Amino acid sequence: MVNVIPLSRPSIWPRVAVGLAAVAALALAAGAAFAGECPAGQRVADGQGQKPGPTAAVGVVDKVRASTDLAKEPAAIKGRQFRLRQLDIAPGGVVPWHSHNERPAMIYIVSGEVVEYASSCAVPIVHRAGDVAAEKNGTSHWWKNTGGTPAVLISVDLFPGDAQHDEHMM
Repeated sequence: MVNVIPLSRPSIWPRVAVGLAAVAALALAAGAAFAGECPAGQRVADGQGQKPGPTAAVGVVDKVRASTDLAKEPAAIKGRQFRLRQLDIAPGGVVPWHSHNERPAMIYIVSGEVVEYASSCAVPIVHRAGDVAAEKNGTSHWWKNTGGTPAVLISVDLFPGDAQHDEHMM
């Protein structure tokens, strides 16, 4: 007699745990990183820094890699998605002007270099591979790949779950 063991679907929780650990590591790195931040003495009141820029994306591929409806998780945050995206920005590409007043995010620069034009910094901010940018209330900005090679960014945010994806929510 042969015993048949039914195959079951693997639990998603180990993958969720690994994902949360990665986000926690990014958050710790953001707190410790000085590269890619507004230089000392250049931080200004929101709206007194770089002026609003382009309002349409150019040369950006924005792919949602994963998302979780937080209303269905133990945190029970209604109307929010925990979202992970990959942004591929071509040379000369632009992530348009947008705000993070209602949507905190962490951006990890995987490769390449991008310049951020933030409403709370008197000078443009250069982000290089390995940098982490914390985006929170009081952050309005746009980004441009001024280099000659593509830039790859990983974005983790708390996206309004009922919002339709539009390029102003990048």
